[in-house]
Amino acid sequence: MVGTVRILLITGDAAEDLEVMYPYQRLLEEGYEVHIAAPAVKKLQFVVHDFVDGFDTYTEKLGHTWPADIALDEVNPADYAALVIPGGRAPEYLRNNETCRNLVRHFTTERKPIAALCHGPLILAAAGVLTGRSCSAYPALAPDIEAVGGKFVDSEAHVEDRVVTGRAWPDHPAWMRAFLQLLRE
Repeated sequence: MVGTVRILLITGDAAEDLEVMYPYQRLLEEGYEVHIAAPAVKKLQFVVHDFVDGFDTYTEKLGHTWPADIALDEVNPADYAALVIPGGRAPEYLRNNETCRNLVRHFTTERKPIAALCHGPLILAAAGVLTGRSCSAYPALAPDIEAVGGKFVDSEAHVEDRVVTGRAWPDHPAWMRAFLQLLRE
């Protein structure tokens, strides 16, 4: 049991359902206190992405709803030991939120563990923390990572400088195993 060690999970509407709920519940199972931060405290609508024969890209369907615990503007990053950034479409708009980018910079500067999956690294890129670093992400994001001076790595759990990145929800076991290892160090 890890007591009252808090982990911040940043997400929003249209986040990938599995990529929010899996780390959220897995970290609770380990005994961490997890707070979901979003632009506003409200019920969030998640989505499910999957592949359908004949489509060139993934499809999107409505997923679960879940309440945010805290608004991004109310987060004191010093209260949290680590950060999780799930994917889905939420990172596409969250990367434009200055508070969100500042939170990522805090966790990076303080060398606190960060786990970002799928489209989550878009927020890392927007925060300016990928320059000169390598990370994994959904493979279609390779140009986005390289455009900010990063190096794309096709990996289910790439670890560099206390940041764990992965491609998408099929990578959950390896991605979360690597993140939990960082948390225990």
